[in-house]
Amino acid sequence: MEANRGQNGIQQLLVAEQDAQHVVNAARNAKMARLKQAKEEAEKEIAEYRAQVEYEFKKKVAESSGYSGANVKRLETETDAKINHLKNEAARISHDVVQMLLKNVTTVRN
Repeated sequence: MEANRGQNGIQQLLVAEQDAQHVVNAARNAKMARLKQAKEEAEKEIAEYRAQVEYEFKKKVAESSGYSGANVKRLETETDAKINHLKNEAARISHDVVQMLLKNVTTVRN
């Protein structure tokens, strides 16, 4: 009878161990599922934040590009005016510069 009772106790311990293992496995699986869900939620939040920041950046670029169009026109006009001024000055003094160069090149010094 004692041997039967000991055998019965061992069987109960084995069943309890298996039940505990099932509980641990279920908890581990639940934890992994929750971690996966948390990761997906975080990635979703990151994507939403990135989209919002990109939208705001594009909006600011679009707003500032309207002003830069006028700036580009103004800079082109100023640049053209400066180029024309330099061309006129070069044409005005080119004869004098050529004469000075010829004089200095043809003069022999000892």
